[in-house]
Amino acid sequence: MSLPRVVAFSASASRPSRTRGLVEAVAADLARARRIDLAVYDLVDAGAGLVVASRDELPLPARRIVEAIEDADALIVGTPVYQGSYAGLFKHVFDFVRPEALLGKPVALTATGGGLRHALVVEHALRPLFGFFAAHIAPTSVYAGSAEMEQCRVADPALAERVRAAAGELAALIEVGRARTGQSSAPAA
Repeated sequence: MSLPRVVAFSASASRPSRTRGLVEAVAADLARARRIDLAVYDLVDAGAGLVVASRDELPLPARRIVEAIEDADALIVGTPVYQGSYAGLFKHVFDFVRPEALLGKPVALTATGGGLRHALVVEHALRPLFGFFAAHIAPTSVYAGSAEMEQCRVADPALAERVRAAAGELAALIEVGRARTGQSSAPAA
């Protein structure tokens, strides 16, 4: 059987970024737990034409990201925190995603911010957004403040443990979804 397609999406407006580093850390731990077909996208990959009113107006780079999100077997999403919430363009990307495309899709949630006062954004903003889509959200969400990462890499042992937990939970959710559809599991890489 085919490997599960996992899309990791970082909503940072720059590259490299702590948000991408955190998303990649979850993806790396997931890849240690099971074999996957991984694609990583940044918000900047959507190009300058992302700000349109309808899905039909999306330029090809942005449309490809939306379609990759819809076609994935699982998602790892991350956003920097701005003004106490997820990035506006992060939400704008998901405004173009068909709700039925995320129904039952395993998702790991991550976010980065300047300090602990933003830590609940994952629970109070991201989790409800993906709850609307009826996605299967990994129980452990991952938030990283600037002190927990160095040079866009996880540096804090407690953060590394949360990353491992979220990746392990996502691996289990992928397995449940594949068993439900009759696809065999793939051993760890």
